[in-house]
Amino acid sequence: MRGEEIELRGVKVLPGFIDADAQAAMLAELREVARAAPVMRPVTRRGPMSVQMTSAGRLGWVADRRGYRYAPLHPETGAPWPPIPDSVLAVWRAVAGVAVDPDSCLVNLYREGAKMGMHQDRDEGDFSYPVVSISLGDEALFRVGSVERGGSTASIWLRSGDVAVMSGAARLVHHGIDRVRAGSSTLIPGGGRINVTLRVVR
Repeated sequence: MRGEEIELRGVKVLPGFIDADAQAAMLAELREVARAAPVMRPVTRRGPMSVQMTSAGRLGWVADRRGYRYAPLHPETGAPWPPIPDSVLAVWRAVAGVAVDPDSCLVNLYREGAKMGMHQDRDEGDFSYPVVSISLGDEALFRVGSVERGGSTASIWLRSGDVAVMSGAARLVHHGIDRVRAGSSTLIPGGGRINVTLRVVR
């Protein structure tokens, strides 16, 4: 059930934007993405990440010991990324407020204990386009800071079906996932949370 829009330090959160049936359909499409482009656990300069990830679209987001970047091919299979699912594109077109479709769809899988440190989405070429984030599965504590590193933050629990939009002055805010509430959703077999992030890369 859709709730009233929430603003968290400029980030728009749309509670319950995707209903239960649409969540299940989206999950099925994301499984097809993972079959074509298997999920990986990136190892960065700081060590292995706690999330697993894959991508869809013209470009995938890749993290390894050389850094972070967009790439046209899956680093393990060498194949192009699969197309962004129609159900995911429909959400972008409904909330992004731009006439351009995303180039990249990053799919992060959080199992129990996984988290994402505070960071900015700044590997794209044009920050005038928004970042749209879709939550599926277990609830996650989403923390938002400011464009500058450090300072005060605010947090909100994101639930399955919630959508967040970072745009305008909030496009480059630092944000992260502090923890996932295991067992709070039955959507994903075996538990866990999927975060789908859509970006225009140019």
